[in-house]
Amino acid sequence: MASHKSALKRIRQTRKRTIRNRSHETRLRHQIRKLQQAISAKDAAQAKSLLLPTVSLIDHMVRRGILHVNAAARYKSRLTRRVNALAKV
Repeated sequence: MASHKSALKRIRQTRKRTIRNRSHETRLRHQIRKLQQAISAKDAAQAKSLLLPTVSLIDHMVRRGILHVNAAARYKSRLTRRVNALAKV
């Protein structure tokens, strides 16, 4: 265990940051899962209504540093493609 004041503070900060980041990641995963379920259920209206908030949340997670820019672009691209394909059918 650390004994320096600064090291103890770092441990406290890391613990707080980890908890916060984990809750953000969970929120993002739930939102993406909800959209994917609407897509698999072939519910075009619900999928279309969930797409914009999901993309917005993905962008928000990039700004927070939770998600890498390229990973976010990949998620947005794949989800948008699937929703658009669903709308065509």
